[in-house]
Amino acid sequence: MNTNKTSFRVGPAIMLAGLLVSALTAFTSCGTMPSGPQMPVNPVMEKPGSTPIILREGDVVKVTFPGSPNLDTTQPIRRDGKLNLPLIGELDASGMSPSALQDKLVQAYASQISSKEVIVQVVSSSFPVYVTGAVMHPGKVSTDHPMTALEAVMEAGGFNYDTANMKEVKIDRNVSGVMQHYQIDLKDILTGKGTNSFYLQPNDIIYVPERFTPF
Repeated sequence: MNTNKTSFRVGPAIMLAGLLVSALTAFTSCGTMPSGPQMPVNPVMEKPGSTPIILREGDVVKVTFPGSPNLDTTQPIRRDGKLNLPLIGELDASGMSPSALQDKLVQAYASQISSKEVIVQVVSSSFPVYVTGAVMHPGKVSTDHPMTALEAVMEAGGFNYDTANMKEVKIDRNVSGVMQHYQIDLKDILTGKGTNSFYLQPNDIIYVPERFTPF
């Protein structure tokens, strides 16, 4: 009788402990962040156009003075980020939007012109990206129009199809001093299975890794 009573009391205790362990395990699993790659895979980078234009070295700008057309000038922004303008001389332009540069010029010319109107237009804009790894001609690629990662690879001579791992192409991007990393599958895009277009930004680095080949 004592043995039966003992087993009758211990049995529910064991069952209760088991239920608590199961519940704790489930709770822990739900609270655990899923593991995954450190880089966003196949992100959609839409074609530039909705973001403000920021002037850069090499951009050609046209500065028009409606009230003083003799001051009109068209010139590239120099490598030091400056323009050399009539009457006022050198002026920083790189890193500004065209509208911000217009406001800056209105202030700079306040004592020089009667009309308080200056118009800044971007005549042409080009920027570099860099392609390295398993491509035919790695190096710097310059473009004056929105460019995708696949287009940049093609400008670099295309993939080295003997060695290139087209499914894990890496993009490194410097955003305000912080490096961002992306991974894209260009093989899917080439074969028509993927439609995401990854548009590049100035100074992006595209790295095409080699396929792993065991010895």
